[in-house]
Amino acid sequence: MSEQDKNNGLRDPGSTRARILDAALSTFSRKGYHDTRLDDIVDESSTSKGAIYFHFANKERLFLALVDQFADLLERRVLEAIDGKDEGMARVQIALETVLDTFGRYRRPAKILLVQAVGLGNVFESKRAEVTERFARLIETYLKEAVALADIEPVDTEVVAYAWMGAIYGIVIRWVTTGDPEPGRIMDGLVPLLLRSVGYELANGPASQSTHAPSKVL
Repeated sequence: MSEQDKNNGLRDPGSTRARILDAALSTFSRKGYHDTRLDDIVDESSTSKGAIYFHFANKERLFLALVDQFADLLERRVLEAIDGKDEGMARVQIALETVLDTFGRYRRPAKILLVQAVGLGNVFESKRAEVTERFARLIETYLKEAVALADIEPVDTEVVAYAWMGAIYGIVIRWVTTGDPEPGRIMDGLVPLLLRSVGYELANGPASQSTHAPSKVL
């Protein structure tokens, strides 16, 4: 790394790192992991290879950082959405809706996690498994609360949580690769279906119909 590159990275590391991640997100989602070169990200971010290496050891670490960034966003949105809400199935419903809403709003990072990372080797598969477990455990926690409060009959909350994550992944993968079904249909169709699988019926449709305003898909 040249001294100039090092100084550029140190001058405003947060801004430079964010710009590199934004460029990597755009490039990976468009070209895929294998066809993306660091030079492509350099051009997209208007930085330099030295600046990239200042923040990330290699292309693999940059890709994994994108996965972590999206997972952090997803978890933060779920926790913010359920904050102050009653325990039980209300939290389960909100968590499901927020996960689906986040995937719907952030199509490119969803594609990075669910499509581009598939088949890239053990490191990437381990990262995908880590993210899946992170959110399955979160949903499982809320399901256990619902069982304890007798909102639903006792169920194997671990199996249910992982089955739900599989269903969410499957339909979102179809959307990010084909554009169909669009996020509103996924929300309206999948949330009641998943909740009915544990014997819980919604009095009305998914809360997202009234509480989540439309936004630009990223």
